[in-house]
Amino acid sequence: MKTFMNKDFLLQTETAKKLYHDYAAKMPIYDYHCHLNPQEIYENRTYKNMTELWLEGDHYKWRAMRANGVDEYYITGEADDYEKFEKWAETVEKLIGNPLYHWTHIELRKYFDLNTILKRATAKEIWNTCNAMLQNPDFSSRGLIERSNVRLIGTTDDPIDDLRYHKLLQEVKEFSTTVLPAFRPDKVMAIQDHYWADYVGKLGNMTGIQITNYSKLVDALENRMDYFTEIGCRLSDHSIETVVYEISTLQEVDAIVEKALNKQAISLKENNQFLTRLLVSLGKAYSRREWVMQYHIGALRSANSRLFRALGPNVGCDSMKDDPIAVPLSQLLDELDKDHHLPKTILYGLNPNDNETLATMAGNFQEGGTPSKVQFGSAWWFNDHTDGMVAQMKTLGNLGVLSRFVGMLTDSRSFLSYSRHEYFRRILCNIFGNWVENGDYPNEIEWLGEIVQDISYNNALNYFEFQLK
Repeated sequence: MKTFMNKDFLLQTETAKKLYHDYAAKMPIYDYHCHLNPQEIYENRTYKNMTELWLEGDHYKWRAMRANGVDEYYITGEADDYEKFEKWAETVEKLIGNPLYHWTHIELRKYFDLNTILKRATAKEIWNTCNAMLQNPDFSSRGLIERSNVRLIGTTDDPIDDLRYHKLLQEVKEFSTTVLPAFRPDKVMAIQDHYWADYVGKLGNMTGIQITNYSKLVDALENRMDYFTEIGCRLSDHSIETVVYEISTLQEVDAIVEKALNKQAISLKENNQFLTRLLVSLGKAYSRREWVMQYHIGALRSANSRLFRALGPNVGCDSMKDDPIAVPLSQLLDELDKDHHLPKTILYGLNPNDNETLATMAGNFQEGGTPSKVQFGSAWWFNDHTDGMVAQMKTLGNLGVLSRFVGMLTDSRSFLSYSRHEYFRRILCNIFGNWVENGDYPNEIEWLGEIVQDISYNNALNYFEFQLK
């Protein structure tokens, strides 16, 4: 019987162990998509206790706690910090089969050198031990980033963000990690939402452009893209709940924009016409600036209206959508590719039923000179567990070029989430180890090790071409 989470955790073969320990483990982290707050990085936030560091804003944990029957009072309510931590410990006891169990104990070992299993009986001991360690400067936000060997962080930023803290971070010479913004225009895309006109008004005020039609809207967005570019941005991101493709004339879209600015209701067809034209316009703008474009496809967000009214979005009430995506996504990418306007693109699917669709779709739009220009992105959100990562990588291996994969990202708001890169790398090495020891591929360790290091770090470094500190 193996010891729980020993140094060879998830590594089932000797080949896997060698690949991980000798090749993958030492590679830096290139975390090109996350939701960390750049202000907290700049101000080098410290944490008074584990609830602040571990539970604050972590909707993965909140969701698990609700499923364990924990009252909202102990999740997002007025309970004191230790009470919340204790309820989390009680929940961890019940999480067999859930990646949160693994992540929790990797983090305790990686950052706190604790081998104690978290449960109600050990909650107080772990609380006291970890809280005492949090007083050490190594446990500040920047300290945790540097201890994790993170070379780059890509945040997620609204077009009207002033990027003040990104600029300030570039001047902090004693902090070696590069922190760059990513352009996320979700609020502009949501033309059916009641706040759209007010948001567009803010965009117009910020850019000095009076937005009265579609062309002026795009002008304002490109104005902000230019500003983001000055700060070092080379990356965009879009949450696309439903992929659509509905052609329209410019006059039709101008009329839709005028209706939305006057806060009139927008029909589904009008929404789809607007969104199609906007995504095409944005894709062309990204291509001109040599940015990478990301599509996160298939989230059903804020499904629980009661908790949405009480707490807002991103509180653990999201799930997978099952809308068809193949035809409209193909049309959208083809429209951009026709005249070589398709930028480097990463496609992420929240529903694993779409894995083969996305992997084969990426293969339709490759272009000489850029290895895997269109990527089938890493297992995302509800898929970043062992089975999900294995399925994503094996699908990519079967249908694409796994060796060119840009690898893992945290997609997280927690400064301890870099443990997910370790988790991913162990799973990657285990896949390769099993293939080799089954006789499927040659036992050429240097060749395999190079591929492991490329997927862990080098491919992302070369694909994004960000300017690092």
